[in-house]
Amino acid sequence: MTPMKRLLLISNSTLHGSGYLDHAEAEIRSFLHQGGAGARVLFFPYALKDRDGYAARARARLAAMGSALESMHEHDGASGAAGSAAEALDRADVLFVGGGNTFRLLDCLHRLGLVAAIRRRVEQGKPYIGSSAGAIVACPTLKTTKDMPVVQPPCFDALDLVPFQISPHYLDPDPASTHMGETQEERILQYIEENEAVVVGLREGSMLRVEGPSVRLAGRMAARIFEKGLAPVEAPPGANLDRLLH
Repeated sequence: MTPMKRLLLISNSTLHGSGYLDHAEAEIRSFLHQGGAGARVLFFPYALKDRDGYAARARARLAAMGSALESMHEHDGASGAAGSAAEALDRADVLFVGGGNTFRLLDCLHRLGLVAAIRRRVEQGKPYIGSSAGAIVACPTLKTTKDMPVVQPPCFDALDLVPFQISPHYLDPDPASTHMGETQEERILQYIEENEAVVVGLREGSMLRVEGPSVRLAGRMAARIFEKGLAPVEAPPGANLDRLLH
């Protein structure tokens, strides 16, 4: 039997008026402890430069949810720490890729040989949480990010854990704005002019929970779905989005 993929793809790590991961805590707790309490989480802090500080923040937050966390940057060989990346991946119950700059994140994953390693574990059934940049790299490519390319990854190919694209932190056009630059919707429409993939505009406060053949829109906000040749459509909170997997 093929193992069931489990992913929680979160638009944003911090929501206005709340703290780090507060808005997603109930969904994360449910996801982490579905197989029992005390999940061991392996964190990937590569989207930020201060990896020690980022890992410490995530470790404290996950501890408050009853889960232990270690950071991959302590095992990737770059820090000189003991233990191998493969051992850390095998030991973990859940993989968690944090947000930040998407180009920096994907560049590190490629350079450290982690893209295929993460993909293999998730395909074998290891749960994956991705927030913001961590949600985008779960997609086939990096092409729907809004980030500045502060570094140049060897390619835009990402983890390819789901067959659709995510555009997190999705902002609706403001009719009162005098800004003349492209809106996020216009940029996504340009993307689907050149590509066939469905794109989910994931507003802040929302997330996608994938359980095998099922996808549910969690959180309090609707999502906007873009598909080539069709008008964008709204998916309400709680919507079944299984069609995204086909």
